[in-house]
Amino acid sequence: MLDLKQNESCCSHHHWIKAVIMIVLVVLFAIYLIFLTRNEWKEYDYIGKSAESRDTISISGEGSVVIVPDIATVRLGLESTNPDVAKAQEENTTKMNEVIKDIKGFDIEKEDIQTSSYSIYPDYKYTQDKGRVLNGYKVSQALTIKIRDFDNISEVLSLAGKYNLNQVGGLEFTVDDPEEAKQEARLEALEQAKNKASDLANAADVKLGKIVSFNESSGGGNNYDSYYKMEAMSGLGGGEIAPTVEAGSQEITVYVNVQYELL
Repeated sequence: MLDLKQNESCCSHHHWIKAVIMIVLVVLFAIYLIFLTRNEWKEYDYIGKSAESRDTISISGEGSVVIVPDIATVRLGLESTNPDVAKAQEENTTKMNEVIKDIKGFDIEKEDIQTSSYSIYPDYKYTQDKGRVLNGYKVSQALTIKIRDFDNISEVLSLAGKYNLNQVGGLEFTVDDPEEAKQEARLEALEQAKNKASDLANAADVKLGKIVSFNESSGGGNNYDSYYKMEAMSGLGGGEIAPTVEAGSQEITVYVNVQYELL
């Protein structure tokens, strides 16, 4: 009988020890999970940057290049009115085809002649007794011409007087490929930013490191001294005399913001 009680006591003692060991293991595993999760969150926080933040300096720079335009763009158009829409179209098309023929006669390639708009819409007039009354139809057609030989600009514009065109405008001077000038302005802006950063680093008794980040924006197309004078054009106030046109110059500007590492 005594041996049976001793065996039961011994078994209970072993079960108690096992239970304590299991509890300790669970607690240790929980601590391990907490530690592991904390490290993972810390690594997540540092994605995209080093654990130790770097000392940096941000500097802006500006570079500008003045260039002479090599492309002129002008818009010529005609609005024709007739009670019959077909006749309005015929009148407009006939005259604009003659304009295109003359433009090609100035050695302007067909790729540089674009029909930029064409529209037909009713023309109404208002009378006291009938109110709104259909007066006919308006047909409007416009060409956008790109001129590479500036000697032809005045000749193209004079077609407005020759054919009584009533839509003339949009004269604009641009650069066909501005990338070379933009690159020159960019290098100037970067050089300016680097010089400013070096001066500040020397004043602070630190060394300038590598570029950490860089962004840029650009502006351009500012015309200087461009001149356009319509001299007495038929249909626009006078006879058929070619206008005086000067292209002037343009400024292309690049702005940069550079972030340098400080050592």
